[in-house]
Amino acid sequence: MTVDLLVHSIVRQTTILIAQLATSRGIRAPLAQIANQVFLDLATELERQRVSGKASADMFGLGLSAYRRKVQRLAESATDRGRSLWEVMLEYLRDREASTHAELLQRFSHDEKSQVEAVLHDLCESQLVVSSGIGSGTAYRAVGDEELVALQRGRGSEGLDDLVLALMFREAPLPVGEIARRARLDTEQVESILARLLSEGRIEKKDGYGAPLYTATTLIIPLGAEAGWEAGMFDHFKAVVTTVVARLREDSVTPTLADRIGGSTYTFSVWPGHPLADEVYATLGRLRAELSDMRKRVAKVNRETAVPNDHNRVVVYLGQCVISEDKEPPDDAAEG
Repeated sequence: MTVDLLVHSIVRQTTILIAQLATSRGIRAPLAQIANQVFLDLATELERQRVSGKASADMFGLGLSAYRRKVQRLAESATDRGRSLWEVMLEYLRDREASTHAELLQRFSHDEKSQVEAVLHDLCESQLVVSSGIGSGTAYRAVGDEELVALQRGRGSEGLDDLVLALMFREAPLPVGEIARRARLDTEQVESILARLLSEGRIEKKDGYGAPLYTATTLIIPLGAEAGWEAGMFDHFKAVVTTVVARLREDSVTPTLADRIGGSTYTFSVWPGHPLADEVYATLGRLRAELSDMRKRVAKVNRETAVPNDHNRVVVYLGQCVISEDKEPPDDAAEG
């Protein structure tokens, strides 16, 4: 399999996952900015890996100037430099009782019409803005603070603390602003979440250069928990990606660690009455129990002994699914 085909296949599987998440449990999560977010995140990561702007542009099939314009357009509003279009538009609407579709296009005339409309759609889907009317006369109004509080209460916050914790886990200590950026939440909301996590002893607070830093050393979501499943799913997905990336970089991994990084996938075909079926089905539970016991024992040692700054984190992930293979021929084929 070529790298090009591998990339396309992974993107395909990722889009399946995103679509399932966006529609799970009856929700319809807004996706208006996903394509732009993917482009900008890819461009940022390529830059972080010190890939030149020209090489990055070639990888996207764009000229260097067109590539730079697109990155700049998505990173900030062309009408108000230095700030995102999403942020500027929401602030603009909050300063007014209402604005029509035509007025907004005029206000943000230096930004592409499709971008303005995509941000409007996203703001409405996020319930930060409400609209009424049709066509160019459609009026948009920012939701007031009291309405937002009522909406938040209606949504509930179950699982949010765990998801913020998962975003922090396996990362270096982070300031409040960076946690808010990754979680796409207001700073005040993140500060409230961090205060709860601190009071529960689930995170640690450290002195930083001019601002406190927060870190999460453990992430435990009880099996079958009604809330917090999002955090467990994110951490599992991140563990898989981290392991694959480490494997791809194995040439730079020290020889002593090279044989400790990697993963394997095993598939077993069993059926009712198969002599090993029960053993196969029970494997995940057994391995979970063994690793849970090991985690408790390691955590006990680490509580009794100061963990040195120079240490290794060993990440092990486990997953299992059962796929029913129906090999019966269609009814018309059977009759023939």
